[in-house]
Amino acid sequence: MNNPFFVTRQERVALARQRYFEEGILPTGVVSDAIFQSWTRCHRGHHKSQDRIEFQPVSISRSQLALQKNRVLHEAWLSEMPALGNALGSAHCSAILTDATGVLIGATPANHMEQRIIPIAHRIGVNLSEAYVGTTAPGIVARTGKPASVWGAEHFNDAVSTMYCTAAPIHNIQGQLAGILDISSEGIPFKFDPSSVVGLYAASIENRLLMAQSTDLLIVKFQFLPAIIDTPMVGMIGFDLAGQLTWLNSVASQLLSLSVVPEERPQCSVNDIFEVGFDQLASQVGHGFHAQQLRNGLQVFTTCTLQKQGGPTHLAKHEAPPTVSTPTAMVTDILPHSPSSARPVDMADGYLPASSLKQADADLIRKRLTEFKGNVSQVAKQLQVSRGLIYRRLQELGIDAALYKK
Repeated sequence: MNNPFFVTRQERVALARQRYFEEGILPTGVVSDAIFQSWTRCHRGHHKSQDRIEFQPVSISRSQLALQKNRVLHEAWLSEMPALGNALGSAHCSAILTDATGVLIGATPANHMEQRIIPIAHRIGVNLSEAYVGTTAPGIVARTGKPASVWGAEHFNDAVSTMYCTAAPIHNIQGQLAGILDISSEGIPFKFDPSSVVGLYAASIENRLLMAQSTDLLIVKFQFLPAIIDTPMVGMIGFDLAGQLTWLNSVASQLLSLSVVPEERPQCSVNDIFEVGFDQLASQVGHGFHAQQLRNGLQVFTTCTLQKQGGPTHLAKHEAPPTVSTPTAMVTDILPHSPSSARPVDMADGYLPASSLKQADADLIRKRLTEFKGNVSQVAKQLQVSRGLIYRRLQELGIDAALYKK
């Protein structure tokens, strides 16, 4: 580094690292605090940046134990791995899954001949924690539980300074770190935002894990738009059959300002989160999307599933949920008069641009009248409500069904 001018970020980071290790000058403003703290831990652990990294796998027995202990997590990874591999395409990237300690338990194939580190480092059983390989994205996540990126010279060891890696945490139903998803590139900086990609797929794996670990829970999925409820961007909450919050995923944590860690949040029930009670939510199981008001003022769309052992259970029509002691009106028997009521939503309604729920009801009824050529009986049957209710709503909304007859 005889050149007095350091133009690229990698050159500036390399210089800052050299000055920190050799002269004790803090790399303020050059690297993130997470990377600096990792450097400090490695330095205190008597690591040297010139040390050779062997990437030796842990013992066979420990590898087998890691796979056995994380069987459900690994199955969730296997479900997402084909799509993740296709998404990365020819981007010269590899994806890996580690357990909470950084031991690798899953990897996409390394298929680029010019890669020298990835084929060795991305093997089942290799320990990627700070104690073994210094500063890496998976190592930081294993230590802090927070997303991390480590690019090029930000790595502690010179031997891996050609690597670029971004990792995100995956939590279990106890809110604990269950695993780490990482995307790495060797020798070539990312030409896309890896944090967005790894964040989405980590969320998808986390959602699969949470569902697989849930037994006898009411699972509520929610988001602002029905169209994204079946995506990794969905908020998910698990309530026990007494209506108490058991877990929530990372998206729900952000939307509700509640920690995924039970010890770091107050005890919550359905009524603390939604404007409706447990019985009303339970009655929505198997009946599509509903508009709901959250206690924090947000309005969202929800869909509910009763998760039993072996998979989700959809209650038969008119069958009361097992925890409902008294008969409750089915939500699909109601077209609401107030924003706090739940209303069934047809996915064909898309983003529901209506300015109010009343207008949304009118749009939905008009759409069905058009579809069934003004036949009120067919409209009521399709919406699973009584004809009398449809006639009352037509009168309130000023809609003439005869105009739709052809």
